[in-house]
Amino acid sequence: MASKIEDYALIGDCQTAGLVGRDGSIDWLCFPRFDSGACFAALLGTPDHGRWRIAPTEPVRQVTRAYRNETLVLETTFETDSGSVTLIDCMPIRTDAPDVVRLVQGRRGTVRMRIELAIRFDYGSITPWVRQEPGGVSAVGGPDTLHLRTPVPLDGQGWTTYGEFDVSEGEQVPFVLTWHRSHDSAPPAIDAVHVIETTADWWRAWSARCTYVGEWRDAVIRSLITLKALTYAPTGGMVAAPTTSLPEHIGGQRNWDYRYCWLRDATFTLTALMQCGYIEEANAWRQWLLRAVAGRGSELRIMYGLSGERRLPELTLPWLPGYEHSSPVRIGNAAHDQFQLDMFGEVLDCLHLGRHFGLNEDASEWRIERELIARLEDVWPEPDEGIWEVRGPKRHFTHSKLMAWVAFDRAVKDVERFGLDGPADRWRQLGHQLHREICDLGFNRGRNTFVQYYGGTTVDAALLMMAEVGFLPATDPRIVGTVAAVERDLVRGGLVDRYRSESGIDGLPTGEGAFLLCTFWLADNYALMGRRADARRTFEHLLSIRNDVGLLAEEYDPVAQRHLGNFPQAFSHLGLINTARNLTQPDTPATVRQQA
Repeated sequence: MASKIEDYALIGDCQTAGLVGRDGSIDWLCFPRFDSGACFAALLGTPDHGRWRIAPTEPVRQVTRAYRNETLVLETTFETDSGSVTLIDCMPIRTDAPDVVRLVQGRRGTVRMRIELAIRFDYGSITPWVRQEPGGVSAVGGPDTLHLRTPVPLDGQGWTTYGEFDVSEGEQVPFVLTWHRSHDSAPPAIDAVHVIETTADWWRAWSARCTYVGEWRDAVIRSLITLKALTYAPTGGMVAAPTTSLPEHIGGQRNWDYRYCWLRDATFTLTALMQCGYIEEANAWRQWLLRAVAGRGSELRIMYGLSGERRLPELTLPWLPGYEHSSPVRIGNAAHDQFQLDMFGEVLDCLHLGRHFGLNEDASEWRIERELIARLEDVWPEPDEGIWEVRGPKRHFTHSKLMAWVAFDRAVKDVERFGLDGPADRWRQLGHQLHREICDLGFNRGRNTFVQYYGGTTVDAALLMMAEVGFLPATDPRIVGTVAAVERDLVRGGLVDRYRSESGIDGLPTGEGAFLLCTFWLADNYALMGRRADARRTFEHLLSIRNDVGLLAEEYDPVAQRHLGNFPQAFSHLGLINTARNLTQPDTPATVRQQA
């Protein structure tokens, strides 16, 4: 069985990523891209579905681990009766073929170590031929080849490669795993010790560009590094998470592939990166966005592939039993074909914020926005699947209508503040019409709260965005009533559920964890309302549930006290950065979005 989700740490090269457990096992790794087939998929099955473990042969008394300061170089230290060793893991920033570098360093005494390498291409479905070669082994299966280079003698037993070695104080033993296409020649060997140092230097130089100086700088830096690791460097796109099918409910069916780029991440990503000094990354993301959405407004998708691909067919992998038997395991995501009205608002808000922050404007940007607004004028009265991508009936979700209002509002501001050409009076009129409709049909006067969908009675955490995007002031009695309803109906153990899954609104079996981004939104609302003590208490509670290396999944089970959902989750770390700024600095994400 795989480790608990929170027992993993992330390594990556800004094109793909792996998860390393506290036990020294890499249980998830996709080559050469985030969305490629995994060569290690034990995370969603058993060790026979692929993993690479390096650990002491004797019982381990204590495990401690940490990233090197402001880097993505992971150090795991094992304490045994015989001594102490540190396992260093990293993925060098790619210049040629992708590599995973592991280095075992002796700290105290002499420790016997064991390597176990089970390579299984295509999510554990292909067992490759492994053969000895000078300085290691190679594994070939279909289009993929992996080379493991190490001075440790290796031996194959039952389709798995093993090796044992001793490491004493002051000694170090390297391992380098390199991928290439099976019809190409093997890339040259690299020096593990040198590469680890240059990788650490690269990350330190990147982190040094951060302009955040608030109280929680370490947490913000770790979240920024995580976001950077989730970007796909060749295109500027960003995956929601590097994993697929980690369950939102153990044993349940809420298991989705998050290795794609969602448009609604755009606003949060731009805000977080730009306000922390990362203009280059924000501009690359915006350029990816413009390329992805180019074309007819009727062709807008809610998500795209790493390079802007639009066909992301969903299928299940029956040979994988799933994380803790949570099945099915899915690759691809059928939600890419949904109609989600809020996308228009997310895109228009994103590009408007880019202008506010002075990003160099692409000549085609406004033309693309005009096309999207023209489409929105036709479709905003229609029901949709909403921000939570329900697989039940379409509805008139209040949050979706809110973001349609945002689109018209930002389009008017673009004309008035930046001198762009467009029918601002018509867009203003549509915005006023939507505002009145939302306040009339989306507000339940009996409960004194905005509701999940027109005519409904239940509350939705996405309604916490209303004050953040400037729809109404945070002190408006209707917003105050909505926050009170969220506190009353959706808060468990200090954390916020998206909505009540037992309502059947999403067409799926009940049960999931609290959604961490929604809890950050609650803290933001507290801050905007002047409830500073509540905002700080909520934020610090969120910080306390990060794992030992500062990472967050999508959700958290406050009863079992464990992480749930894909990991690490970009939305959760975006929320952390934005809330930290909301609590510590005057030019906060919330105030910028309201005033821009």
